[in-house]
Amino acid sequence: MLNLTDNPIKYHNQHDLSIQTSNSKISLQGSLLIPGDKSISHRALMFGALAQGETRIENLLLGEDVISTANCWRSLGVNISDLSAPTVFVKGKGLGQLQEPLDILDAGNSGTTMRLMLGILAAQPNCLFTMTGDRSLRSRPMSRVIKPLVQMGAEIWGRQNDNFAPLAIKGNKLRPIHYHSPVASAQVKSCVLLAGLMSEGQTTITEPALSRDHSERMLKAFGADIKTDSTTNSVTITGGNNLQGQSIIVPGDISSAAFWLVAASIVPDSELVLTNVGVNPTRTGILDVLGKMGSDITLENQKIVAGEPIADLRVRSSPLLGCEIAGELTVRSIDEIPIIIVAAAFAKGTTTIKDAAELRVKECDRLKVMATQLSRMGAKITEYADGLEIQGGHPLSGAEVASHDDHRIAMSLAVAALQASETTVIKDAIAANISYPNFFDSLQQVCC
Repeated sequence: MLNLTDNPIKYHNQHDLSIQTSNSKISLQGSLLIPGDKSISHRALMFGALAQGETRIENLLLGEDVISTANCWRSLGVNISDLSAPTVFVKGKGLGQLQEPLDILDAGNSGTTMRLMLGILAAQPNCLFTMTGDRSLRSRPMSRVIKPLVQMGAEIWGRQNDNFAPLAIKGNKLRPIHYHSPVASAQVKSCVLLAGLMSEGQTTITEPALSRDHSERMLKAFGADIKTDSTTNSVTITGGNNLQGQSIIVPGDISSAAFWLVAASIVPDSELVLTNVGVNPTRTGILDVLGKMGSDITLENQKIVAGEPIADLRVRSSPLLGCEIAGELTVRSIDEIPIIIVAAAFAKGTTTIKDAAELRVKECDRLKVMATQLSRMGAKITEYADGLEIQGGHPLSGAEVASHDDHRIAMSLAVAALQASETTVIKDAIAANISYPNFFDSLQQVCC
């Protein structure tokens, strides 16, 4: 239990904390190294496990979701070294060489783990697998990946018409398909590509809009025969090519950086530098949204590392303006919508968020939860089926709010509390550990 009398952040117990800013004016100052990108960390472990030879991974995110991925692969016979070490080593098994596990594979809270691994497990002939997750993950629909896998010849059973975990998977020899996905989802795309990697022939997936492309970039680096067509938002993979182990440096997660970008924007007299952040164009929707709102953000020291563009992000406090977020911009900032809602609450004018219905089937219903929790603090938010309307500029007051065991909700509410009067108590703030284990320690560090 921390007892920092001069700091607004106070831990009540293992799960809850309070943020009290009414007695003193704060600003945010300093430099932060952002934890490794969660999406890339998952894929580095998975592709390393499927490759021949050894894969070396630096700056792997040591969050609960990534730990779940590593534990699943260890159950499948893959040797993965200590995740807390500076460099993690994965001794690959090669395509189609996974062992049948003795127990149930537990994906914890990680939708990425479950959805991507379904594509891999479904293509392991003569093996039977069972996957489950925590209560939140068991309530999240899996039909969006099961449907294309069944078209490829997979046999998968689950609750409520094969839509929810626990899931049973009987591995088969799969056939290639051309799948037209109804949603732009990197998880759906990656699942289909991984199934296609272990099928004979060419598998193509076409999306309604371009989703993040970490899988395509990394699979190519590992030696996969993969081609993209940006004019049709299509990706094609030719099955049968063995992957080769690689050395990977995981860039900082821009989704984690987003909380600091908003915090420094709304807290007066603040300036933060976020180092070595991944700025993959399919992930920079948050920069475009905050740019529309008037944030003062500059990219410095830009370079390419292991095929991924990275940069240092310098952000200074600035007045924000409401804007509309819809279509392709929503797709590219979907994980950052909770913290964008916080930015909108402090912006002048109205912000509308559209085409975000996918947020209702994340770790929680993020649209409803953010609207409900911020409304408790005094925000003016109207909820719609696929989005929100936020009337910015209404002062926020401290309140007791809840994360609903969602890491992005916990951190977003903490940022909102920095500019609220009185004390805000965040129940189950520990959920931040899923993707950013030292977030609140870092917040204490930069509060001045």
